[in-house]
Amino acid sequence: MKSSRKSDGSGVKVVAQNRKARWDYEIIEAFEAGVVLLGTEVKSLRAGKANIGESYARIDGGEVFLYNAHISHYEGGNRNNHDPERPRKLLLHRSEIDRLSSTEQRGLTLVPTRLYFKGGKAKVEIAIARGKRQFDKRRDIALKDAARSIDRALREARS
Repeated sequence: MKSSRKSDGSGVKVVAQNRKARWDYEIIEAFEAGVVLLGTEVKSLRAGKANIGESYARIDGGEVFLYNAHISHYEGGNRNNHDPERPRKLLLHRSEIDRLSSTEQRGLTLVPTRLYFKGGKAKVEIAIARGKRQFDKRRDIALKDAARSIDRALREARS
């Protein structure tokens, strides 16, 4: 059975990515966290039916939760299927949670960037991020255009 999802050589199968996060936020630091899931959620994730584009993480009562992550209903599930957008608990070490809790006081955000399977376990990569302003985005576009034109000039010089 061939999977339609990407898998790099390290045994990581990426289920969903939040590409918009790198555009809207400046990523400061990233953490890998386990996710507490129900059986039908795992089966749906293995089928690649997840979206983390509008999701965010928040610390509630000393625990980290993932909100607005959409994991579709499992097709083979019955009436006990899961709620697609329920809050999901993230598994982190206490020291990591303490470090993340200081971010809310500094005006930073916890944004999930990837949802993937590693060693058969569902993981999410959450990042401490600072929102970009419009001029930051324009600068990023200018840098990409400059790099693209340099690459183009080098290719033309070789041929």
